[in-house]
Amino acid sequence: MATRVSVQNRVRGSGVHDGFLRHNGFYWAKIAGVISLIALLVYIGIDVKPRPSGGSWYGYTLGTIGALLILWLTMLGVRKRAMTSGRWSLKSWTSAHVYLGLSLIVIATLHTGFQFGWNIHTLAYVLMMIVILSGLFGITVYSVLPRSLSNNRNETTEPQMLEGLRAVDRQLHEAAQPVAQHYAELVRSSLEQDPFGGGLWSRLSGRYPRCATRLAKAEIRRETVHMPKLGDEPLERIDALLEKKEAMLARVRRHLRIRALLEIWLYIHVPMTFALIAALTAHIVSVFFYW
Repeated sequence: MATRVSVQNRVRGSGVHDGFLRHNGFYWAKIAGVISLIALLVYIGIDVKPRPSGGSWYGYTLGTIGALLILWLTMLGVRKRAMTSGRWSLKSWTSAHVYLGLSLIVIATLHTGFQFGWNIHTLAYVLMMIVILSGLFGITVYSVLPRSLSNNRNETTEPQMLEGLRAVDRQLHEAAQPVAQHYAELVRSSLEQDPFGGGLWSRLSGRYPRCATRLAKAEIRRETVHMPKLGDEPLERIDALLEKKEAMLARVRRHLRIRALLEIWLYIHVPMTFALIAALTAHIVSVFFYW
């Protein structure tokens, strides 16, 4: 049984997220490598006067290939809406998206002729590099974090974790009924705390310096640490419940942190792609306007 679970975990950890990278024996990696190598060899072999640039026949050729490639790469978002198999399955399309996207580093850089400045042409190049780098970050996190997400849940689902938290809250509410007002207020602050609160930085860093549960537990722990362990003292029960809740909150927050890391790169990748399309359009229009 343990062996079967281990195999299933390995499949979950590598099959889905590494699958598109290794798809069909790195078919699209080889295609992208050949395209990049041809572009580089032609660049080295030709003699463009006065110097290589985007305005030479070679520059126009690479620019046209690069622009068409960028437009095709943006279609992945549309393609995701249709799940099909075969030669152009979503896995194959994603693999092509990754490796042909990487080939743009060579194609676009050679297209520029290594001439950069404060203009719309360089802006389009910089935006393209940001899109590529954010995509590389996305591939990295999707290769590593899903397993961490699964391990943190410990075979429970997100709704089950939240239901467990609510169950502890109900026990805390009941345990706080007979205690003094000061301690009841500490428990209430924990009950009213939003486990999802704290903002984006807290979700990404996992740091919640104003955690009401931790503060309440520390305050009550100062009272209970010197008390004899009777086992039926309300404050002792509240102390134990707050400790349990703090551990569950830590798991929920790790879950939120991993999910945030899985998603945040898209908040850069997608808007920068639209910005790239706009800058690319301006770049092409300006080139033909001054031709």
